[in-house]
Amino acid sequence: MSAESARTISLPSGEEIAPLGQGTWYLGEDPGRREREIAALRLGVDLGMTVVDTAEMYGDGAAEELVGEALRGRREEVFLVSKVLPGHADRKGTIAACEGSLRRLRTERLDLYLLHWRGRWPLEETLAGFTDLMEAEKIRYWGVSNLDVADMAVLTTLPNGDAAAVDQVLYNLSRRGIEWDLLPWCREAGVTVMAYSPIEQGRLLKGDALGAVARALGATPTQVALAWVLEQGVAAIPRSGSPDHVRENRGAVDLHLPTEALDALDEAFPPPSGPTPLEML
Repeated sequence: MSAESARTISLPSGEEIAPLGQGTWYLGEDPGRREREIAALRLGVDLGMTVVDTAEMYGDGAAEELVGEALRGRREEVFLVSKVLPGHADRKGTIAACEGSLRRLRTERLDLYLLHWRGRWPLEETLAGFTDLMEAEKIRYWGVSNLDVADMAVLTTLPNGDAAAVDQVLYNLSRRGIEWDLLPWCREAGVTVMAYSPIEQGRLLKGDALGAVARALGATPTQVALAWVLEQGVAAIPRSGSPDHVRENRGAVDLHLPTEALDALDEAFPPPSGPTPLEML
């Protein structure tokens, strides 16, 4: 399997990133799994899954520390993403949180820094912190996570609010609500959408319909579910702490879903018929 693929996801700047990356939620929390999780992250980079997503929330910084260890000597190969908790997201708090993430990640800059979800601090405060961080060259791009259409519309009215690179949201075959309004809005505004939990933390894989499509294509349900997200032009960041699962995930990049497969998935997992509040995990 080649580590390279013609398929990429474009950011608003025009920079292209790997469509399939690696999430780290729940990684770094069990010392007994640490070496395997590090090996999985490194293998993912070897295979071209070079977007690595983490957050200060994950394991109270433990995931960032694990990522920092896994990427030692390989930082320049990776598009590194982290997130600030809403409770820290005033101007000074955003800067302090980012600096803490940088220390744990053993790097001088993040490629993308996200507001994890909207909280009590005004968005203006968070944006001011992001602007300061960009001017200090501690982050390259900023974005948001778990913001729905109404929040995104508010964001764009603020100074520099139209510079969001990414909205990272829950999206998979069983969570298609963003297709009604948020996904079209982001496409029109030029904001890249990134899907977390693209296999619903494994729960999605138990369905008969997904299994039938996978068997017909000689693929696994995981690969079909991930390939479906990529077919929508959405980046995906599945978490895996196992090298075997990383290899399986990587197979989704080269999997083409023919029309009959997409139709079968639409029948089993219907698209939204009206507005749906943004879901979160």
